[in-house]
Amino acid sequence: MTSDTTPAAPKAREDLTALLAPRSIAVIGASRRESNMGRQIMYNLIHYGFTGSVYPVNPHSPSICSVRAYPHIGDLPEAVDVAVVVVPKEHVLETVEQCGIAKTKGLIVISAGFREVGGEGVARETALMAAVRKHGMLMIGPNCMGVINAAPEVSMNATFAPTMPPFGHAAFVSQSGALGLSVLDYARAYGIGISQFVSIGNNPDVGSNDLLERWETDDAVKVILMYVENFGNPRQFLELAQRITKTKPIIVVKSGRSRAGARAASSHTGALATSDVAVDAMLAQAGVLRASSVEDLFDMAMGFGVKTPPRSRRTAVLTNAGGPGILAADAMEAHGLELVELSPQTVEALRPLFPPEASIRNPLDMIASATPAGYKAALTAFLNDPNIDAVVPIFVPPFGVKQEDVCEAIVSAASTVPDKPMLAVLMGLEGLPQGRAELHEAGMPAYIFPESAARALNALNKWREWAAREPALIVPRTVDRAAAAAILATARADGRDQLWQVESIELLRAYGIPVAETRFVASTAELTAAGAAVGYPLAMKLASPDITHKTDVGGVCLGIADGAALLAAHANMMAQVKAKAPTARLDGVVLQRMVGGGRETIVGIARDPAFGAQLMFGLGGVFVEALQDVVFRIAPIDGTQAMDMLTGIRGAKVLDGVRGAPPVDKQAIADVLVRLGQLAMDHPEIAELDINPLLAFEHGVVAVDARVRIGADPERGAAPRRANAPQIHPTLPA
Repeated sequence: MTSDTTPAAPKAREDLTALLAPRSIAVIGASRRESNMGRQIMYNLIHYGFTGSVYPVNPHSPSICSVRAYPHIGDLPEAVDVAVVVVPKEHVLETVEQCGIAKTKGLIVISAGFREVGGEGVARETALMAAVRKHGMLMIGPNCMGVINAAPEVSMNATFAPTMPPFGHAAFVSQSGALGLSVLDYARAYGIGISQFVSIGNNPDVGSNDLLERWETDDAVKVILMYVENFGNPRQFLELAQRITKTKPIIVVKSGRSRAGARAASSHTGALATSDVAVDAMLAQAGVLRASSVEDLFDMAMGFGVKTPPRSRRTAVLTNAGGPGILAADAMEAHGLELVELSPQTVEALRPLFPPEASIRNPLDMIASATPAGYKAALTAFLNDPNIDAVVPIFVPPFGVKQEDVCEAIVSAASTVPDKPMLAVLMGLEGLPQGRAELHEAGMPAYIFPESAARALNALNKWREWAAREPALIVPRTVDRAAAAAILATARADGRDQLWQVESIELLRAYGIPVAETRFVASTAELTAAGAAVGYPLAMKLASPDITHKTDVGGVCLGIADGAALLAAHANMMAQVKAKAPTARLDGVVLQRMVGGGRETIVGIARDPAFGAQLMFGLGGVFVEALQDVVFRIAPIDGTQAMDMLTGIRGAKVLDGVRGAPPVDKQAIADVLVRLGQLAMDHPEIAELDINPLLAFEHGVVAVDARVRIGADPERGAAPRRANAPQIHPTLPA
């Protein structure tokens, strides 16, 4: 079984049946005390009608919940599918050994006091896993809340939660037991049907990825919900989710958005690549919907209760109050939904329903006197409009109009055009529960506020758009991998953790990335000849391993027109740098042919310990870290994913041209990103890489400046350390 935290021996997905749909359960540690978790689990199994056999195990009680108890699991009349372990942490290992001897197939270990407490708990969990593997069992937990399978043929509540959600088509996996209690209360209160709920706790054995693989082929599961604190094996999650989301939506709440844990980095890409950025990148690549809170998650989950997803983002809003209609319009626009113009036929159908001075538009305000008949007629006209693919009816209860009648009218209208979804908003005390229940039963999610409906409708459209896309197809580019490896090997042999700029440019050239002509100059005597070889006008940039931001110390000079200007600029640069950074090591300068015009962009690589290589794209220049208008993806990527990166930044319109400027060559930028992804995968010793700027033109791109840092090589061990002795730049062709 693939763990979310530690690698484990692979087992067949079908093995999870014993855990998720058992035919027999032993509750070890059940007690007659009402405060005992084991007793609560026994009660839940019996009260909610578990269809299999239940055996309480307690050496001190002859019966629990009116069911005969057994002293030890070995005394049971049969080998059970699952043992729910609710004993003190000191006795868990002994209990698990007894379960193994008794041929128990699976364990749900509720007991806490393991890895989550550190110290001895870590060793305790290691010993627990050794026992589980020795006996060939599967385990959920330890430190978990338990498992629910609400399917009528199972009806299992093997948790200590005091409630059972209604049966439905959502499966939920949570890494937090405490949050699980709130989730189940929320699901019951809002009528959200749950097929299966699994609290995985510390998950050293069965984890989220295993459940995803199981639920992928479970016809009872239509949507997968997740609360995640960490992705122990994010690469496997990405692979699974990319496949699953083509047929089933996955919605994730991931805690830990703070940048407090961001590591110090020497490049723009590294500084911006926080762990949460990597999570966003992975979820976007996998087509997973990310919710910012549990409330948002359930808003989205309710939306997937519609009978059919919308065919487009073209939406109409109907309301009996102006304010909520305006709020709905704002929320729709914020979520990229299109409030379309009504067709002439729809306008003509609606006109008899309103006074002559009424404005028939979208959103349509029917005012407070709107009747149930008016709702039905207006909604029927909306649903028959070919310009509209989804409708959001809003009802604010006025005096004299029953919400049950309005809801009945909404359901009746929906039956006339069943292939267009409606997401209703019932603005009243807790969303007017009676009407909400009626709408839910008819396959129409009902919300309390317009913003929730807009959020859900956006999620439906995002999933539809993702499912319609072709799967990613990574096609390797033709590159000179050997040349790149030689450049990296030279730096390692010199004991350097940074490539010289000329080396960085040549590394890019080896992977087919267009670069500006570049030459390193170590001494003043070489300047004139080197400048003539590169060609004027040129740029001169400081070469120093101790100075990251060269412009801050006067280490960049642009537009040098001839040899005399080059010598003067060199003398001025050295004077400024020595004054501002007197202790920095100065190895020379880099001369580069000036490339005029173009829009500045930045592309790069950063490597995360868990997620691996990340690719970055954004608008370049000196403000990249201040503006943080960048987007990340996990390498490797294909051309479509690269184009997603270009459209994913806030300033995407700059690439299309503003104030008469022509659009840039997006395909050329996308090709650079694909090649960088291949470079990152081919050479894992590259820790960080920046191309800033990558100048983008109407036709083509040119990499002007690049910075590359080398980290640990998986095949050679530790990263190189910068040697104390002066380093010599290799002479590379311009």
